[in-house]
Amino acid sequence: MESIIVAAVVALIVIIVIARSVRIVPQAHAGLVERLGRYNRTLEPGLALIIPVVDRVKPLIDMREQVVSFPPQPVITEDNLVVNIDSVVYFQVTDAKAASYEIQDYLIGIEQITVTTLRNVIGGMDLETTLTSRDQINAQLRGVLDEATNRWGLRVTRVELKSIDPPDSVQQSMEKQMRAERDKRAAILTAEGNKQAAILTAEGERQAAILAAEGQAEAQRLRASGEAAAVKEVFGAVRDQDPDERVMAYEFMRHLPAMAQGESSKMWIVPTDLTKALGTMAGAFEQRAEQAGSEQG
Repeated sequence: MESIIVAAVVALIVIIVIARSVRIVPQAHAGLVERLGRYNRTLEPGLALIIPVVDRVKPLIDMREQVVSFPPQPVITEDNLVVNIDSVVYFQVTDAKAASYEIQDYLIGIEQITVTTLRNVIGGMDLETTLTSRDQINAQLRGVLDEATNRWGLRVTRVELKSIDPPDSVQQSMEKQMRAERDKRAAILTAEGNKQAAILTAEGERQAAILAAEGQAEAQRLRASGEAAAVKEVFGAVRDQDPDERVMAYEFMRHLPAMAQGESSKMWIVPTDLTKALGTMAGAFEQRAEQAGSEQG
């Protein structure tokens, strides 16, 4: 009975030893093995064996790219204005041993060196340059952080400034300036629109006047052509009939009352030939009257 108990105890001890001897490291992680308190080796992802009691595996280190966001930090610009800058750092652990033994907490180290570098970089810029030079600031931060954290087994891949908040008084001044710029642009656009509208209106009126003048000129030409054709036709008809002076005088006398009805008709100019024709007609009437008197006597 005692032998069975001893065998069971031994088997349990063996199982415990085997269980403590096996370590499984997940993908994208690394484990540091310390043997009797000293660094022994780095465990890669997969199955690994260690010596129980003698070896100790420290907490696994994440080897993937990590993102850490720091709270807004007050920074003084060159023109003595305090701005709050919120930054984000992207980094990756490249050496698990250095990240574990070269610094106590690399996250705190990254935060502190980021704040220090921000103050050095922003301290040499005025507010306007700070607000318009994010890419330049990001590049300088990344260069300094990558160089400083290299001995910690880290690689800084990217640094971004999420926000740059100037003081409230400066923000109000900037808002007023932006509002003034917007009003100025709106006034310029309105003036340009009115100018363009006036130009188009004037151009339209000019084209309308030109078309009206051309229409009137064409109407006058057509009217003159019609009158000339009518006069030509009348004179042709008169020439074909070959009227004598008495016929012309008769026609003049027949239209004389219509000519007298005009309010502006004050004086008439009678051609010489027409006067002679009227005299001839008067002589003819007198001769006919004499003949009629002689016949009655």
